[in-house]
Amino acid sequence: MSLKVPKSNNLQLFKDGYKQMSGIEDAVLRNIQAVGELSDLVRTSFGPNGRNKLLINHLGRLFVTSDAATIIREIEVVHPAAKLLVMASQAQESEMGDSTNMVLILAGELLKKSENLLIMGLHPSEIIKGYELACIKALAELENLSTSSLPNPFTHESLSTALKPAIASKQYGYEDTLASLVAEAALAVMPTNPKNFNIDNVRVVKIMGGSLSGSKVVQGMVFGRESEGMVKKVLKCKVAVFTSALDIAQTETKGTVLIKTAEEMLNFTTGEEKHLEKIFQEISDSGVRVIIAGSSVGDLALHYLNRFNIAVLKVLSKFELRRLCRVVNATPLARMGAPSPEEAGFIDVYETIEVGGDRVTVLRQLQEGEEGYDGDAAKTRTATIVLRGATSNHLDDLERAIDDGVNVIKSLLKDPRLVPGAGATEIELARRIETYGGGLKGLAQHAVKRYATALEVIPRTLAENALGGAEGNEVLSRLWAKHESKGGEAWGVDVEAETDGTLLTTEHKILDSLAAKQWALRLATEAAVSVLSVDSIIMSKPAGGPKIPQQANNWDED
Repeated sequence: MSLKVPKSNNLQLFKDGYKQMSGIEDAVLRNIQAVGELSDLVRTSFGPNGRNKLLINHLGRLFVTSDAATIIREIEVVHPAAKLLVMASQAQESEMGDSTNMVLILAGELLKKSENLLIMGLHPSEIIKGYELACIKALAELENLSTSSLPNPFTHESLSTALKPAIASKQYGYEDTLASLVAEAALAVMPTNPKNFNIDNVRVVKIMGGSLSGSKVVQGMVFGRESEGMVKKVLKCKVAVFTSALDIAQTETKGTVLIKTAEEMLNFTTGEEKHLEKIFQEISDSGVRVIIAGSSVGDLALHYLNRFNIAVLKVLSKFELRRLCRVVNATPLARMGAPSPEEAGFIDVYETIEVGGDRVTVLRQLQEGEEGYDGDAAKTRTATIVLRGATSNHLDDLERAIDDGVNVIKSLLKDPRLVPGAGATEIELARRIETYGGGLKGLAQHAVKRYATALEVIPRTLAENALGGAEGNEVLSRLWAKHESKGGEAWGVDVEAETDGTLLTTEHKILDSLAAKQWALRLATEAAVSVLSVDSIIMSKPAGGPKIPQQANNWDED
């Protein structure tokens, strides 16, 4: 008979203040619960009828948006398992710029389905194995579901059609106008080799007032401010870009000058003026007719710039300054002085125009076919979408939809294949994985089947957000029936429910990027598997000393 050795639970392995949770109940199921809360939070914002969230971030800035990428960026998620999901959706955002919400919803649903299997007694490794098999099968089947691809050469109409579903999921009702604007801007900057398309060359400038119908695409860079000086229009000229302030040089340390007579006072100020005049004379002699200032412009400097007939524009954003340097092909200078021929840039047109009552400055290079074009195709092309709207929140949301649209174009240029949208692809994948799971042996088949049912969450959420919960389940069963019939792969959710809540996506041209779906499936599965493979959470004590006691609200009252 063996003696039982008493087990001590108080072994001092970590410092005081550490937290440790382990085991299925404490670690895995708690993580699943946290991830489920995060995915439920963004689930109601999915699809064209998704609800907006009103967020106030730690700086007190207000956001009204249904864009999942913005929502998770502005809410500070602290739970370590939920952070894994946030990282997966951020990877999707940086890679594709779209389908971030799909990653969060699908990963959350996969974990909710795995919870039942864990409670039944399956080991997490069996579930992980099943999910990985199902993901490989889903990616293989996705390749076969491509119904069409973006035609090359691209036309305004084909690009608009491909963009509409992505933009409609953010701005339902405005998708025609926005898709047309994005397609026009993208075609204006499209290089000879479309794979070199740079999303940075499509800019957005928001001007308050008016309505979306007043928005337009302007060739070139637009800045929402007027020229500082008197010169408002210059053609074919050299450009100098300065990151420093255009003003009298200030000493770093405090200097004291003792002036005894009025003559000394005049000599002191005249010396400064002559020094500044000499600098601007040199700049003018080098042939520069436009100056871009990255900081302030002094009154005296402005006087000399006007005298030498040089236009000056303030651009305070370093990102805009960097982009502008690329357009005019200039080197930003940190000192005042005449630029060398290599440092100076060149612009075809610099002018101040009026857009909806606001004065804006446009810098642009002439394009092929325009009068005065000199045949230099290497010039960087830029297009700016000038957005009009009633409130700043609405304009911000429109800008997010446009960013998604431009990113979709970039992903379609890499991989032009399209698959049926509106949840049709997910239902078809669910059906095929269900069949595949039925033919497997061992415990992994349960996880494969759960993966198939988890994929239903996409069409179900689309239907629930548009038509309500009970109607959503009915639409899902109708979709299953249509997908079971021969050739029914393209049936998806009709968010307007004009007939029975289902529609043929190929007829209505609701098509999604195949590459975005591939990444979303892969990242959602990886995030779910990462959370399932965790069996212990160890959290160290937060850094910093004790909290400073807060004063009572009414401490100064008698």
